[in-house]
Amino acid sequence: MNVKVKICGLNDEAAVQAAIKAGADFAGFVFYPGSPRHIALKRAAELNALLPPRIKSASVLVDPDDALLAEVRSILKPDYVQLHGNETPRRLREIKKTFPNIKIIKAISVHGGDDVAQAGMFYDCADMLMFDAASFPAERSDALESCRPREGGDPVLPGGNGLAFDWVLLARRELPLPWFLSGGLTPENVADAIRISGAGMIDVSSGVERERGVKDASLIEAFIKAAKT
Repeated sequence: MNVKVKICGLNDEAAVQAAIKAGADFAGFVFYPGSPRHIALKRAAELNALLPPRIKSASVLVDPDDALLAEVRSILKPDYVQLHGNETPRRLREIKKTFPNIKIIKAISVHGGDDVAQAGMFYDCADMLMFDAASFPAERSDALESCRPREGGDPVLPGGNGLAFDWVLLARRELPLPWFLSGGLTPENVADAIRISGAGMIDVSSGVERERGVKDASLIEAFIKAAKT
């Protein structure tokens, strides 16, 4: 299987160069002030310019309005916009109407099998899906609550929390859109995650960090090697 890997939350040149050298297929830049991986648009554009054509860029946004989407498109010109909030199918259709050339990756927060099934609502309005571990129990899924501190002081984010879900939930599912597996992946478990879920694309952020928000070149290399071997 030719597994593709997205390294998300890139925010410095060393991490970008490590992703390039290790053979990443996608690079993600996070625009969400509550995240330790948040980056200014102009700085992201500078880092994005380092990417070779083979690596596609994704701008990660949480419930963006049209003004932010326009700014991202103007300054960064990403290959994909990754929507990681509570965006509805109706909102995705509105975005597609306003920005006809935009390509959307819609993140799906997974508690259980019902969440995977509900991805069907986005089949006609997203270009790709991403299945990520839900940060909250079902009754607290509001992304606007995502920066409230957990016990110990660290914020819980819409993604990048190092949480995993049961990969069997995706096994043997035939979906009409390309999809990423995300959440709690590390160099040590990514091969098992691919084998169990059948994922052809993998997304990682916290699993290749030496500390919260700081990527580690050796972990990026190890992760991509394990995913692609």
